[in-house]
Amino acid sequence: MYYKILFITSLMIGTMISISSYSWMGMWMGLEINLLSIIPLMSSTKNMMASEAALKYFITQALASTMLLFSIIMSSLYFSYNLNFNMYFSLIFNTSLLTKMGAAPFHFWFPEVMEGLNWLNSTIMLTWQKIAPMVLIMYSNQTTVYFIIVIILSMLISGIMGMNQTSLRKILAYSSINHIGWMLGAIMISPSIWNYYFVIYCIITINITLIFKSINIFYVNQLYISLNQNPMIKFFFMMNFLSLGGLPPFLGFMPKWLVINSLIQSNFYFLTLLMTVMTLITLYFYMRITFATLLLSKTQVNYFFQPKIKMNLIMSSNFITLFSLILITISFNFN
Repeated sequence: MYYKILFITSLMIGTMISISSYSWMGMWMGLEINLLSIIPLMSSTKNMMASEAALKYFITQALASTMLLFSIIMSSLYFSYNLNFNMYFSLIFNTSLLTKMGAAPFHFWFPEVMEGLNWLNSTIMLTWQKIAPMVLIMYSNQTTVYFIIVIILSMLISGIMGMNQTSLRKILAYSSINHIGWMLGAIMISPSIWNYYFVIYCIITINITLIFKSINIFYVNQLYISLNQNPMIKFFFMMNFLSLGGLPPFLGFMPKWLVINSLIQSNFYFLTLLMTVMTLITLYFYMRITFATLLLSKTQVNYFFQPKIKMNLIMSSNFITLFSLILITISFNFN
């Protein structure tokens, strides 16, 4: 238990070093501290899938870190010797950061790693591990055309690949790739909108993973049995899942509306249309799972073990979600 606290602390410190450093080398060092802290948290002697996921994650992140360091060194040579390759090094730099966060088409490792993790590690992967690469992309020279291609691919791949998934961890992984597309769109226009989007995404994701952890389920077919045992948990699950899809009037719709509004004001009409249409694919499989959970009556299973559910924690986290929606609405009315 104590080693987990130690490594979670160093994980957070690594991210803080990365986003607050004055030099690119300091940012790279922060990412490395972050990587070396999460590997012991992921690996487990009791679960071979966790060890495999930790190994996959380490190899991918080490490759991305090598590319990042290469681009930093070559860019410094560009400034020293006035070479004319800075645009290419910027592309390599951004590619390494997109690989680190799991954006398409560099997402190949992300669902596979997620499949081997428990819900605590999954939550860290979906939320905290996205902060440093996104902030560094914000600091770097952004190639707009390249980012538009990545956004479209993230939307398209996450929608198609998430369609036939039965694993809840993989569904959340592809959902995260879809949200990465939206967040990259927000980064291109306004960092403050990215802040709104990321905080709201984290709140909703934590709520969902908390519900899954409390009822101890990992697959869609377990969902229909488990949620029917407790109507309140079913209500909270539906509210958060539809919110994650961005369905109005739930909380998740608001940051998407802000991104759409800012993209239209910046004359990205076609990109906005594509993003909106392709998000409907992910919203389709969210609604399919949600409506199936709502409409299907439970099948009586004699051997089903009902776990003790910590309702206080789940209810408080969901009330925070509702309260944040009210506060955001009030703040926008005043603005």
